[in-house]
Amino acid sequence: MSVRSCLLRLNYSWSQLKLLGSLSEFRLKEVQTFWILFDFFPYCGVRSASPLGMLALVVGLLCALRGCTVVRSQDATGSRFVCNAIPPGAESGCGYGPSGNRVQSSTPVEDELRNTIIQLRETILQQKETIVSQQGTIKELNSKLTRCESAADESSQGKSRGQSTRRKEHGKNTMGDLPRDPSETIDQLGKTMQSLKGRLENLEQQGLRLPSTNMSAESISALAPLPPELRDLLRQRLGALETQLLRKVAELEEEKSQLYNETAAHRQRTESALNSLLERITELEKSNSAFKSPEDFKVSLPLRTNYLYGRIKKSLPEMYAFTICMWLKSSASPGIGTPFSYGVPGQANEIVLIEWGNNPIELLVNDKVAQLPLSVSDGRWHHICITWTTRDGFWEAYQDGERLGTGDNLAPWHPIKPGGVIILGQEQDIVGGRFDATQAFVGELSQFNMWDRVLRPVDIVGLANCSAYMPGNVVPWIDANVEVFGGASKAALEICEDRAFDS
Repeated sequence: MSVRSCLLRLNYSWSQLKLLGSLSEFRLKEVQTFWILFDFFPYCGVRSASPLGMLALVVGLLCALRGCTVVRSQDATGSRFVCNAIPPGAESGCGYGPSGNRVQSSTPVEDELRNTIIQLRETILQQKETIVSQQGTIKELNSKLTRCESAADESSQGKSRGQSTRRKEHGKNTMGDLPRDPSETIDQLGKTMQSLKGRLENLEQQGLRLPSTNMSAESISALAPLPPELRDLLRQRLGALETQLLRKVAELEEEKSQLYNETAAHRQRTESALNSLLERITELEKSNSAFKSPEDFKVSLPLRTNYLYGRIKKSLPEMYAFTICMWLKSSASPGIGTPFSYGVPGQANEIVLIEWGNNPIELLVNDKVAQLPLSVSDGRWHHICITWTTRDGFWEAYQDGERLGTGDNLAPWHPIKPGGVIILGQEQDIVGGRFDATQAFVGELSQFNMWDRVLRPVDIVGLANCSAYMPGNVVPWIDANVEVFGGASKAALEICEDRAFDS
């Protein structure tokens, strides 16, 4: 096989020569060149040649590389090769004879082979420097990662001391002794880089999980191996996050409280408005009558019977004072009867105004009696008012706006009981019934109003002379609030005009 074919096979085996970069004392000398060439003899087809033929080929290639002179002589033993030194400054090759004179110039094949060897040597030296630099970098990274892992192992909880020790030993032995084989060296470097990369990713993940953990000040202070700047940064970051969280929670609680208060207030206003509207609608529905206004009507009780009467739908609350005012007209004799009565369970005569037989008009409170100096049996409209208070049982009697009598000790300190029945025109022997015809009222009634307080004299005068209208706050006189039974009737009435006509 020709020399050119050998060179082509040398170029094909370029990757094998790179593996020699891990040898620390590698130099391209004649012995190494001989070893390389001898290693590639199988590719040149000379491994099966005789020893003398192989020796002749090696010497010839060495002469081509080192510029030696080959002299072939014919003798009985065969060919002989003689190497001469190359003069200083002369090019390497076999173009010189024994005297040092140039015999022939180097061929292109020899130049190509020589340049290839030089490039191989430079490449190997560069690879060696790169590997040494990478080894130093890897050792430095390994040392730093070992320190970081030691700090992380000391601060983490739930890790046993045996695991921490194994991790430290593993960190120290990451590199180990590099194998002498170049291919194994490269594989070991790759594995080392992968191991370092994995450990670095683990540390980064631990660093990312650190802010999300619920660490106390003691836990953070336990990270002694960490740099002070990192510990301060962690404390500041955790403090800021805690402050923001507390502020946000307080804001949410305040907003929740405000919304609840606003909702409750709005609900109360809405319910109040709806209740008022319903009450107004109910009043309008019940007061749908032919009267000019709900209060402009009268109740007529023309006969003295025990079945003609009117009834107030509303009951009374517990009261400690009251004022009752009304317009009435009667010409019955003897006595006008009972204009109204209020009975409660256990006491049918809780409040009664009555005149029967030849007796004067009487006011009964809790079945206690006070005689009133009133006279209304002349067949004309009269305005009467009666006031009472539980304090000392003090009472007053007004007729047509004028106070005609006062008194005390009428059921003192007795509160008016609630839940009873108000009957117009009859006296009750039981609550709401068992009327006596001899005590029935004969005539007409209007503007029956009741308050839970004592009215001022000026207010009573205004009601009597029609200069003021003030419905009762406990029992107002409205059409929807009065029922009639047994032949009693309701009719329209403008009391002030009728009174003027009567006079």
